[in-house]
Amino acid sequence: MSRVLGLVAASCGGVETRFRTELAAPAAARGWRLAITLTPVTARWLAATGELDRLRELTDLEVRSAPRLPGEPRPHPDPGVFLFAPATANSVAKLALGLADNQALTVLGDALGEDGVTVVVGYQVRDSRFRHPAWQGHLAALADAGVRTHRLPAEGPWTGVLDLLP
Repeated sequence: MSRVLGLVAASCGGVETRFRTELAAPAAARGWRLAITLTPVTARWLAATGELDRLRELTDLEVRSAPRLPGEPRPHPDPGVFLFAPATANSVAKLALGLADNQALTVLGDALGEDGVTVVVGYQVRDSRFRHPAWQGHLAALADAGVRTHRLPAEGPWTGVLDLLP
């Protein structure tokens, strides 16, 4: 029986070429059953490049980006582990502040603080973001909630963030 990984992605540069090959496929190869949720913009980017269909081949669960309608069954079981990568500076800030304006952030916001649920955030930001007065506060808020954070390398592979999963 495979473990369920809530794999969430935002629209960072490289998501259209790296998300499947450096995160989703390697996670599946490690034995994770993927419950993938994308921000709406990410879903559009991946659909435009054909990556959305390739992602669907990695999981038996719906790849989602929109909330379900009333009365529709839940498309994913409750994961005990979430990986939000790549995460934008905007998405990190929203998650830290508890803002959930899309399905991806709703899923993550609901998971924060749940007993026994692990959340890892692999973010991709410019160096200048570290000088923004609110940035360290956002990372601290997530750390206080038990979130493990990791900056994704711009040049190197993103797969290292998978080592933070239990």
